[in-house]
Amino acid sequence: MLDKWTNAWVAPVLARCAIGLGRRGVTPTQLTVGGFAIGMLALPLLAYQAYGLALMAIVLNRVCDGLDGALARHLQCQSDAGGFLDIALDFVFYAAVVLGFALADPAQNALPAALLLFAFMGTGASFLAFAIAATRHGLERPHFEHKAFYYLDGLTEGTETIIAFVVFCLWPAYFPWLAGCFALACLLTAAMRIGGGYRALSSAEGGSGGSFAKGADASRDEPR
Repeated sequence: MLDKWTNAWVAPVLARCAIGLGRRGVTPTQLTVGGFAIGMLALPLLAYQAYGLALMAIVLNRVCDGLDGALARHLQCQSDAGGFLDIALDFVFYAAVVLGFALADPAQNALPAALLLFAFMGTGASFLAFAIAATRHGLERPHFEHKAFYYLDGLTEGTETIIAFVVFCLWPAYFPWLAGCFALACLLTAAMRIGGGYRALSSAEGGSGGSFAKGADASRDEPR
């Protein structure tokens, strides 16, 4: 919901930083992997309730996540492989942060953490499933009413997730309530993406209301 505003003022800053990194020979993959390694430190730090240090690891991970894309654009070396690595490691990182809070206080946090992971599964599945289907229809940059994937405005996008993680670290005692509220917002976003994505793909298929099963059957006839 907030990404379209935050990107407007963050992107120029990232672009300037990317120029300096490019001059020093840093590659986007190095930033992606390095940022992931830093972010994964949040898991043990949270488990030992070192919330301040964990917050630093989370923030540094998100900075690297923004810089790797900016650097790839600056160097004109954007690739599907880099995009795949970036999003795959992002999902692992998100889950690790939630797991860290569950380990910090299992009695209080385990159930809310499980609910939040369930909600993340919904947002992640709708995010990636639409990407697969949209590629088949050449809809990498769809411009239609019922958007899905990250093109759909939802309650929980990247900015909201970062804010949620920061709030979790600043007020860890309230994690059960905070995680529950964020999980509900994620579930609503997942429902919006699933509904919007289905309608968008149905429209792309000529209003036939085709299902993923139909698309899977058709894919068997395509050259590998």
